[in-house]
Parts: sequence; structure tokens; C-alpha cells
Amino acid sequence: MKTTERSAGLLIAGITSVEGPIIRVEDTGIVAYDEFVEIIDSKNQTRVGRVLEVGENFAVIEVFSGTSGLTTAGTSVRFSGRSLQVPVSREMLGRIFNGMGKPIDHGPLPLAHNFADINGQPINPTARIYPRDYIQTGISTIDAMNTLVMGQKVPIFSGSGIPHDLLANQIVRQARIGSQAGTNEERDENFAIVFAGMGIKHDVAESFRNAFTESGALNRVAMFLNLADDPVVERLVTPKIALTLAEYLAFKCDLHVLVVMTDITNYCEALRQISNKRGEVPSRKGYPGYMYSDLANLYERTGRIKGSEGSITQIPILTMPNDDITHPIPDITGYITEGQIVLSRTLTAQDIYPPVSVLPSLSRLMKDGIGEGKTRADHPALASQLYAAYAHVQDVRSLASVIGEEELSSIDQKYFEFGRAFEKQFVNQSFSENRSIEETLTIAWRILSILPKTELTRIKESDIEKYYGTA
Repeated sequence: MKTTERSAGLLIAGITSVEGPIIRVEDTGIVAYDEFVEIIDSKNQTRVGRVLEVGENFAVIEVFSGTSGLTTAGTSVRFSGRSLQVPVSREMLGRIFNGMGKPIDHGPLPLAHNFADINGQPINPTARIYPRDYIQTGISTIDAMNTLVMGQKVPIFSGSGIPHDLLANQIVRQARIGSQAGTNEERDENFAIVFAGMGIKHDVAESFRNAFTESGALNRVAMFLNLADDPVVERLVTPKIALTLAEYLAFKCDLHVLVVMTDITNYCEALRQISNKRGEVPSRKGYPGYMYSDLANLYERTGRIKGSEGSITQIPILTMPNDDITHPIPDITGYITEGQIVLSRTLTAQDIYPPVSVLPSLSRLMKDGIGEGKTRADHPALASQLYAAYAHVQDVRSLASVIGEEELSSIDQKYFEFGRAFEKQFVNQSFSENRSIEETLTIAWRILSILPKTELTRIKESDIEKYYGTA
């Protein structure tokens, strides 16, 4: 079949095969990888897709909205000569979109005079600024012991049935710039949130929508929702569109943007399905070998750059299959990101929320975002002491399971008491409880005061005299 000139929009009649969300086109001429295409079916309706693979005179295309109803005889493909671009504007805050960036909140199309490539723009590593300012989430286990820093990427590792959706909801409602300068209202004006849901259930999406609306947080949130019954291929585009808006808000509008993405596991499952349809050689657990670089392309669209006052911070959420932290998805994610927050099934069973497992959790940039002038001067040492004490609690509990709690030494019994108080008073907090950093540190001192002063080996004597037993 003859083709028209590229300048007129390359038009090819007839596709040679359809398999799942993948179509194959031959006699294409010159076509580029990742090129945006339009697929026109027999009813003259248009779908969109992108080029997955190119060869000598053929192209493999993934159709974002699926291939249902497409026939080889009645379908034509138009190549655009560019990658997929989406409109971006500050007016998209307060709106809800589907996984392809189309409004689903019954509002008008947002006015957008700027279009951006969903693959983002590469950032010169030398232009990056080291993250040093913290974000307050109102959640003690994060703010005190795994502090989130603006420009950082910290995933949440969860599992099926663990309330990670509830935690994501709470973070979006409560997160704000943690600097001590200015009022909360002044800081909130420069803070925005982009939420991307991939393969989430309808009731979960509705719970997010209702919670953000009722709390007033929706005014500073842009939501992108790919639901469980939406096309699988769309899942691969949703986080890229969300991050494209975040880059515009951060680097063009000078806002501090927090990007929350759930569930990365659904994204990776979509990658695996497409890879299998293409007949690619699988890697670990059947996932494609390029999953590392694909996830890196998402996670590395984070940070701060010279010449811009804004920043992008990422909290991707993933459910670990079989709670296996060595599974390829959490394993690869841990290599790319700067720490992780691990949720515990054991704490969930004890009705402790949020069920953050403190010991395996980590924020690698925390030390640069806390301390005097940022949170409080005693914060670094206090967090270190809490961690050390709670780690010792695990040893004490193991010993008590053998000899019984009543046979423990007086010091170990104090640690046993500390462990219960730590989980019930510090880790545990209600879904609606938004703790300031001062409240969090006060609770930490109250719990540490259960232990004798001689056990507080990581805290300055002056801080012990100032705070011990006063909370």
C-alpha cells in the first residue's frame, strides 16, 4: 500500500496483524521508535498509540485504548513524526483526569497553551541541586525517623490487604512544606500534589476523590486515574503524563510538587503483559529485562535543578507479591530510589495504623533535612536513639519468648514496656491525626523517658536534661 508524504502526515491503509493491544504495520517507510500514532478504525473513530519497535519497513504499535473491534482490512494508521505530547497548565490542579489525561470530573477541558513530551526532558546531572528541605506529612514514623526531603524519591513497600491506600490518602491530605519560615497558608500556596493511580479499583478511586474533596486538599491536587477495568496499555502512560505535569509545575511555575503513584506493581504487570505479547525473552519472574531502565526513567524525573525554585518529590507505592521484598519490583526500586518505607503485616494484624515497620525503613537523605533551623536541634540524635532502642526491643522479645517476661532483668523489662509504648503511642495514630513535628518529637521524648537516662547513649547530656521526663 502506497503512503503519503511525511509532511502531510504519514497514512497507511491496512494493518497486517492484531494481537492483544499490539498491532503490526508493514510498508511503513521511515518510522521512529516511541513515535505517536493515530489508529482510525472502520467506523472512522480514532485511537492513539505509540511505536514499540521498528524494523526494515515495519513497525509494532501498542494501542493505548485496546484493539477491540479493529480489523486488518478496515484500519488505517497515521504516524505523527513526534512522540506523544500532552497539554499542561497550572489550572489542572483541582481537576480529575483519566489515565490518558482527559477530564473525568464533568468539567471543561483545561486551558493549556503549553504542550510537553510525556517522556520528559533529560536533566544534566551537574544542574541538579542537593535536596535539603523537608516535607512534613503529619505521620510520626515518617517525619521523625524517615524524614522526607524535597527532591527525594522514597517508595512505600506494602502488601495485599495492608492499608497503603489509606496511608497514601493521608499523606496527600496532610503533606506540606516543613520549613519553619512563613505560615502554613503561605507555604501551602507553593505546594502542589500530583496523584497517579494505576490499575486501582473503583471504590478505592472514589475514596481518594471523596477524601480530597471533603478535606479541601483537592484544590492543590491533580488526579490521574487508570482504573482496574481500563486498558492495561494505558497504565504505561498514566505515570508519565502525571510526571509531565509535575515537571511543568515545578520547573516552569516554581512550585514544590509531591508525586504519589500507586500501584507500581500494576505498572510492572502491564510491562510484563506487553513484553509477553511481543514475544520477548523474559528475565526474572517473567518481567522484561529492561524493567530496571523503565522504572529508572520514572523515578529519576525527580529532584531540584539550578535556575528553578521548584522541586519534584516522589512517593511511589508498590505491593510486594507474597510480601517478598526480594521480588524484582521492590528489589529494583530499592536500587534506584533513596530509601524505602516498609509496611508491616504483623502491625496491621495488631490493629496498628499506619503499620510502618521502622527497622527496615530508611530515608537516605534524612540527615540533610533535619536538625537545628529545619526541625529541631535534638531531632537527629533522638531519631537515632529511638531506632537503637526499638532494635534492642526485638532482642528482648526473642529472649522473653524463651524464658518468659517475668524472668527478664529490670532493664529488659523497661525495654519491653518501651516497645509496647512505642508501637501504641508513637507508631499508632488515627487516620485523621495530623501531628506537627513538635508533637511528634514530644511523644518520642515521653516514650524514651520510660528508659533510664543511662540507656540514652546517643543523645547529648544537655538535651537529656532539657527534655527527659518533661513531655
